Amino acid sequence: MKNLIRVERARLEMSQIELAKIIGVTRQTIYAIEKGKFTPSVILAFKLAKALKVDINYLFTLDETD
Repeated sequence: MKNLIRVERARLEMSQIELAKIIGVTRQTIYAIEKGKFTPSVILAFKLAKALKVDINYLFTLDETD
């Protein structure tokens, strides 16, 4: 699954640590999701979209292997 978390964090001038605190996870979790090494739960995906003020369908897209 591809995501635009890093792009949207940059748009809001938000660090990984700041985003992690808002949604209640560690910075390492944000890093892993951004790098595609961890697929978030549906609840976590919705929290990320809300924190970044974007639609979940914009933030996450399936790639060909999903």
